[in-house]
Amino acid sequence: MGKMAYLAMKTDEVGGNLIESDLKELGAAVRKLTNHAFQLGSGLGFGTTFLKFLASFAAIYLLILDRTNWKTNMLTSLLIPYIFLSLPSVLFSLLRGEVGKWIAFIAVVLRLFFPHRFPDWLELPGSLVLLLVVAPGFFADTVRGGLIGVFICLFIGCYLLQEHIRASGGFRNALTKSHGISNTIGIVLLFVYPVWRLVLHFI
Repeated sequence: MGKMAYLAMKTDEVGGNLIESDLKELGAAVRKLTNHAFQLGSGLGFGTTFLKFLASFAAIYLLILDRTNWKTNMLTSLLIPYIFLSLPSVLFSLLRGEVGKWIAFIAVVLRLFFPHRFPDWLELPGSLVLLLVVAPGFFADTVRGGLIGVFICLFIGCYLLQEHIRASGGFRNALTKSHGISNTIGIVLLFVYPVWRLVLHFI
């Protein structure tokens, strides 16, 4: 009788240890799954969104600089499709919705009926809002969200950089002149989003 009780206690102890070990392994697996989900979902997703904001604001910064430094229509007009392709989804959806439609409507009315009240510096921002509102779904969804849009952004960045270096009189002047360095920094920041997207795609 005593032997049977001893065996029962031993079996209960072994079973308890096995269950405790399984629970520890389950807890470790849940923690690892949570960490991986955070890295893939929040970490990389947050990184991509942050770099989109950075690249878009760099393009807007270059548009503002154009009013004082560049005076080159081709360079600044290329920033409009860049902003269209790199604008974060939150801002893109906002400007593509009712808010953007109202802004575009007011801009068109001012341009048609009150051209003397429509300043020149509003031409490119107005064009951007119109582009956001009227772009077909193929460009707004497929091109913008795919590798085609990334390569277009990369091409625009490369073109603007080589044009800026040539206009500055060489690479050294682009990095040393007072106006050149501010433009160079803005153009280099245009590369952060497309390069990051390519890295994520190929790893």
